[in-house]
Amino acid sequence: MNKVSIIGAGAWGTALALVAVRAGNQVTLWARDPARAAEIAATRINPRLPGIVLPPDITVTDTLPLAEIALLAVPLQNLRQTLRRMPRCAVLVDCAKGVEAGNLALPLDILVEEAPWAAHAVLTGPNFAHEIARSLPAAAVVAARDESVRKTVMAALATPEFRLYGNDDPVGAQLGGAAKNVVAIAAGAAIGAGMGENARAALVTRGLAEITRLAVAMGGQAATVAGLSGLGDLLLTCTGPGSRNFRVGFALGEGKPFAEALASISGVAEGVPTAPAMVQLAESLGVSLPICHSVARLVSGEASVAHEMVALLSRPMRDE
Repeated sequence: MNKVSIIGAGAWGTALALVAVRAGNQVTLWARDPARAAEIAATRINPRLPGIVLPPDITVTDTLPLAEIALLAVPLQNLRQTLRRMPRCAVLVDCAKGVEAGNLALPLDILVEEAPWAAHAVLTGPNFAHEIARSLPAAAVVAARDESVRKTVMAALATPEFRLYGNDDPVGAQLGGAAKNVVAIAAGAAIGAGMGENARAALVTRGLAEITRLAVAMGGQAATVAGLSGLGDLLLTCTGPGSRNFRVGFALGEGKPFAEALASISGVAEGVPTAPAMVQLAESLGVSLPICHSVARLVSGEASVAHEMVALLSRPMRDE
C-alpha cells in the first residue's frame, strides 16, 4: 500500500483520489481553502462532482500532506507556488495541462526547477472527471523518461476500469494535453456560432497538425501526438459537452462577452491562459500555429469569432 496525496480538490483531483483509493492506496486529498476542506470532509461530497460520495478512507485536509507519491491536480498557473510549499516526497506526478504564462514552461519543467529532489512523471489523456469518478472505463498515459518511475506510478494507480499506458516522451504528452484545450475553444466557438460540424472537424484535424509541428520542434514524437495524450484527448475535449474549454468557446461563438463566457463555467478553462503562451512558445521556435493564434486573439478580445474564421479560411492554399 502506497501513501498517495492528491494536491488539489477540484473535480479532477477528487476523481483521482477515488482512483487512488480504488487501487488500494492510503489516500489524502488536499484542498487549499480550509472551509472547503472541512465541508468536503464533513459531507463526503465535493460540489464540483455532484452525486459522488467519497468513501471514509479518503482523508480530506487543508494541510499539505507527506506522501510517497503526490498527484498534482492544481491549475497549471498555480503549480509553481504550490510546489514551493509542499513537503518532500519520492514521486511527483503532474496532472495539470498547459503552458506557464510568462516563463513558457511545461509542467515537468516546473517540477524539475522547483522539486529536483523528486522523481517526475505526467498523467494525461482523454479523461473527464465525472466519468472517472463513476468508475466508467477510461485510459490514460503516464509519461516519464525513467521507465522505473512510469512503472511505479502505473502500478499505484491502475484499476480494472482505469487502464494506464507508459510513454517515454513527456514532451509530446504534455504538449498534447496543453494544446488540445486551445483547439477546443476554437471548436466550441465554431459550433456556438452555427458554423457546423464540417468546420469543427477541420479545426480539430488542423489543430492536431499544429500540435504535432510544435511537439516535434521541441524534441517530442509525432507518434505520441497521435495517441491517447494527443489525438485522444483532443477528440474528447473538442466534442464532449463536459469540456470547460469547449463551453467557453461555445459561449464566445454565441456572441457572449469573454467575461460572461468565462463566468458560465465552474472551474478553470486552462486553454485561456495557455493560448497566448503557446503562441509565444511557437514564435520562439519559428513554428506556425494559426488556430492557436486565432484563439489567443479571441480570448484577449482583439477579434471576433467571425473575423478569425474568415482569417483562417483565407490563408494561402497549399498541400496538406
